[in-house]
Amino acid sequence: MAKSKTKANSDPELAAAGTPNILPRPDFHFPGEIGRTYLDSDPAQFPKPVQAPEGAPNILLILIDDCGFGEFGTFGGGIPSPTMDRLAAEGLRYNRFHTTALCSPSRAAMITGRNHHSAAFAGITEIATGYDGYTCILPKSCGSVGEVLRQNGYMTAWVGKNHNTPTWETSAVGPFDRWANGLGFDYFYGFNAGSMDHWEPILYENRNLVPRSTDPNYHLTVDIADKSIAWVQQATSIAPTRPFFLYVAPGATHAPHHAPKEWIDKFKGQFDEGWDKYREQTLARQKKLGVVPKDTKLTERSKGLPAWDSLNADQKRLYAHMMEVFAAYAAHCDHELGRVVDAVKQLPGADNTLIIYIAGDNGSSAEGGLEGSISDNKFFNGFPETWQDNIKVIDELGGPKHFNHSPASWAHAMNAPFQWTKQVASHFGGTRNPMIVSWPARIKDKGGVRSHFLHIIDIVPTIYEVCGITPPRELNGVQQRPIEGVSFVSTFGDAKAEAVRKTQYFELACNRGLYHDGWMASSPSFVPWEPNRGGWDLDKAPWELYNIEEDFSQANDLAKKYPDKLRQLQDLWWVEASKYNVMPLDWRGTVRMDGEAMGRPSLTAGRSKMTYYPGTIGLPDAASPSMINKSWTISADIELLNDKTSGMVITHGGFEGGYGLYLRDNVPTFVYNVLVDRPTFTAKAPLPKGKIKLVVDFAYDGGGKGKGGKITMSANGKKVAEGRIEKTIPIRFTMNEGLDIGCDIGSPVDFTYEMPFVFTGKIEKVTIELKPKATA
Repeated sequence: MAKSKTKANSDPELAAAGTPNILPRPDFHFPGEIGRTYLDSDPAQFPKPVQAPEGAPNILLILIDDCGFGEFGTFGGGIPSPTMDRLAAEGLRYNRFHTTALCSPSRAAMITGRNHHSAAFAGITEIATGYDGYTCILPKSCGSVGEVLRQNGYMTAWVGKNHNTPTWETSAVGPFDRWANGLGFDYFYGFNAGSMDHWEPILYENRNLVPRSTDPNYHLTVDIADKSIAWVQQATSIAPTRPFFLYVAPGATHAPHHAPKEWIDKFKGQFDEGWDKYREQTLARQKKLGVVPKDTKLTERSKGLPAWDSLNADQKRLYAHMMEVFAAYAAHCDHELGRVVDAVKQLPGADNTLIIYIAGDNGSSAEGGLEGSISDNKFFNGFPETWQDNIKVIDELGGPKHFNHSPASWAHAMNAPFQWTKQVASHFGGTRNPMIVSWPARIKDKGGVRSHFLHIIDIVPTIYEVCGITPPRELNGVQQRPIEGVSFVSTFGDAKAEAVRKTQYFELACNRGLYHDGWMASSPSFVPWEPNRGGWDLDKAPWELYNIEEDFSQANDLAKKYPDKLRQLQDLWWVEASKYNVMPLDWRGTVRMDGEAMGRPSLTAGRSKMTYYPGTIGLPDAASPSMINKSWTISADIELLNDKTSGMVITHGGFEGGYGLYLRDNVPTFVYNVLVDRPTFTAKAPLPKGKIKLVVDFAYDGGGKGKGGKITMSANGKKVAEGRIEKTIPIRFTMNEGLDIGCDIGSPVDFTYEMPFVFTGKIEKVTIELKPKATA
């Protein structure tokens, strides 16, 4: 009998660079002839594992948080940065690299190569709205660099901050396709939030909640460095011929400014001259280093910020120390990243490792307000702070009791020589960040400076070019939006290479800018240190004009001199905005933090009664009951096993805001943390052993947001405590902590107990009932 033979499908279409532009590759089919048995068939063969293009480099991508152009010493700042110094000495410093002025948007742009509105990240995930550019749901048409590299033979890892997963998808039930693993990273270790307590963080390894560390000296930055080193060493040991892509995103230097005391002590007295003198000294250093032109002017102090000399002695003492804490936090971060760089350089093929170190996803942050902060959740809830209150805890700053943040004027100084800060996308204080590129096998102009106008969307196409990878036009069955960045590989070998970017728009919270052929049009909207915003007239918003080829720092406004040029750039801004999903402009402030008011998806939406069982821990805020501005009841069915039963029954939030219901030696206590003020209600006598229905009822006064109400606590129907809360949290309990049953992970809601305060009795269930009608 003749053989029955079949032929496998032909190879997939290959792009010019040698990698497919449709991913994933088709399933393998045996290419030989197949008979009735293996004896009369061609020899068997397995599909070959996907291999990266020959010579493709390892890649280490580092992104620091909330860092200014004039912060670190490598770019003239006053904070030592030996790791950056070392990489700059062997590589290149880019002094005209730009971000979006805010974290989630910059990060979405960086991992996709598309503008932040194209990637649906007009803002951070906590202020998402239901417009195409604003949902904070990363479109599948904007595939990540991790996914593309993974499907082209790379080992991939993301360690540190992930602020690109929709808040309502960050619980233990997912969905997980927009967690880091779902975005193409084989390994993830870090946090799914914009900020994190560095002493008591809530972390995930891949999709699993990480147990609380028992190390008394634990610090998140050290942990991130340790995990980065462990992964890259293990991966390279197992598969030494495969290149790696390691993305390291520390929480520093975003608030809270948490630093070991020995690091804080190193900076004692170094900022006593104040922020105005710091700016002058920084510009002088920058000129000496050659990271700014010799004729660069120091811009004026941004409107609304006080002169250092206008402060009293106590203010100066407090603010100088807040800066010492911040400097320690930043220097400690660069030190720990140095351990990661050292580990990478000790691996085989170190010379063929591309290291991209970006100092900031935006400029330094002014969210500490004019007077500094010990709780940035107050800022996001629209609560002012005073230096008189904050100076009372001056010796505790940087430690585990506060979510401290330095004053806005220090942020402005960290962005020297530019105007403005984080959030202000119209000016370079918000968008210009230091970038260092090291690649010993390719870059020969060691210590060189590059002044090409670049944007964070240019990182991905640069990586693809150095790896020999073609951006896929189809990824996982989805047609891809074209890459909107441009590779800057040409600048590696030539300081005079032709400009790769002619035009770039900017927009963040109605702060607008347009770069085109050496000119910059800038239209600021709201000051970033004021969370409460009123009306705004788009058509009356002022515009400024700068020739940045002659005016590096945007110090000389030419709007009146060249009105036609300004009009040209204004019109071009609208063209670009229409192209990239920028409309509709939205200037609302803290109200957008209220997911319920914005109609964001929620696992609790439409539910008035929710029951939780033991083992429910780390439930994110967005997946927890919204107990803001309404009446509610908590009912806990518990059993006290003896007369010493203690521990947390239920808590939501932590030391920045939230509540906790716990027992201590059978005595129940309810504490409501009103953004650091903590009304506490404790029973006068212990409860008996046995089964108890412990109930806390809150009757909201109504009449607006953040009003007070009456608390009543009962046990088995008998009232055991009562009182009033005069004000409540108006927007959200917490930015980075959620709900726990039977223990407390993250930070404590008050400081009277030791974490994790595990409940020593039994919990059957805890039910929360919401009563929104009570607000009427």
